[in-house]
Amino acid sequence: MKKSIFLAAGLLFSMSAQAQLLDIIKSTVKSKTGVDLNLPVKNNGTATSTTTSTSSGQTTHSSANLGNLTSTQISSGLKEALSMGVTDGVKKLGVTDGFFKNEAVKILMPEKLRKIDATLRSIGMGSLADQGVKLLNRAAEDAVTEAAPIFANAITSMTITDAKNILLGSNNAATNYLQGKTQTQLFNAFQPKVKASLGKVGADTLWKNLISKYNTFTGQAVTTDLNEYVTTETINGVFKMVADKESGIRNTPAMRTTSILQKVFGAQDGK
Repeated sequence: MKKSIFLAAGLLFSMSAQAQLLDIIKSTVKSKTGVDLNLPVKNNGTATSTTTSTSSGQTTHSSANLGNLTSTQISSGLKEALSMGVTDGVKKLGVTDGFFKNEAVKILMPEKLRKIDATLRSIGMGSLADQGVKLLNRAAEDAVTEAAPIFANAITSMTITDAKNILLGSNNAATNYLQGKTQTQLFNAFQPKVKASLGKVGADTLWKNLISKYNTFTGQAVTTDLNEYVTTETINGVFKMVADKESGIRNTPAMRTTSILQKVFGAQDGK
């Protein structure tokens, strides 16, 4: 009787040890390859859906179940997501306070001019400094609509291969694609528009006066290229808005407001 008890106990211990070992193996495979062995397996022997995180913290969708999607559907879904991101972003930014009252994209005092800001405030001219920052943002709000046709052209030219790689990429893979395709074009298109906008809202005159007052007060000769600075910050703001929209569509089903978005990004989820 005692022998039977010991044998049963030994068997239970062995089964427990095997289970623990299996869990360790599954955990190791998942951490090294991204494959979750606990998920259902398709006929070809691969897990239906996995997500992995890169060293930068970006989530990638490495094995989305794309079997039911055509290449045209994938391309259409990505183009629609990007179009929505661009349209929403430009619409929100291209209005009064679109930049100025949006802390995520607000254009702050250029680094070279921050000492001017501090000096003006120290001598009771803080309101003048505030007005200078507001006008930089007004110029961006006036110029940002120039982005729409450039983005539209880049989205239209997206290939099937581009689309598949983007769908399986990180949460802002589409935005990164768009940035790579349009950055130079946007800068060249924005720069003259920003220059005109700075003049239109009176920012160029105000900043010349601010810098002149600072130089007179301190005996220094500070200069900076406001046009280049505002152009770059305007472009960064647009891409920030597009990236937020893309991430939302990828991770929040409620933001997939059309059937093609639901189909394509639902597949990304493994659904």
